Amino acid sequence: MATVPLTVHGAELLKAELHKLKTVERPAVITAIAEARAQGDLSENAEYDAAKERQGFIEGRIADLEGKLGNAQVIDPKLLDAEGRVVFASTVDIEYLADGERKTYQIVGEDEADLKAGKISVSSPIARALIGKYAGDVAAIQAPGGVREVEILDVRYL
Repeated sequence: MATVPLTVHGAELLKAELHKLKTVERPAVITAIAEARAQGDLSENAEYDAAKERQGFIEGRIADLEGKLGNAQVIDPKLLDAEGRVVFASTVDIEYLADGERKTYQIVGEDEADLKAGKISVSSPIARALIGKYAGDVAAIQAPGGVREVEILDVRYL
């Protein structure tokens, strides 16, 4: 598995989810399976089937999270010395040249992306267009509706 870039906050969120799955969700589903088994015939027991399906999901998610955290490259934006360049974990203020709309984005790993919170995946078209640029540069973003040009107003490492 390739390395997974994560911000410090993103790694903490994944660790918290993993901890909850192992200490709360897994024991709860084991109890649910035991209770369903106690009801008798498993061939027509919907509670048993649902609990086993939930257990499969939980175990799969645990394995996924452990794999990602095991291969994580945690990047603290405060420790970056990118000399004003847009890089992973940086926060970028942009202005769309066509309409003057301003946006602020932080470039994060795929598991952390949340457009409503202003966090975009490093593999998104916007991030790919911004990476390597400096404040004052103009970047062309390849969007489904065509190319949109943005000016980079500021680059911060928060």
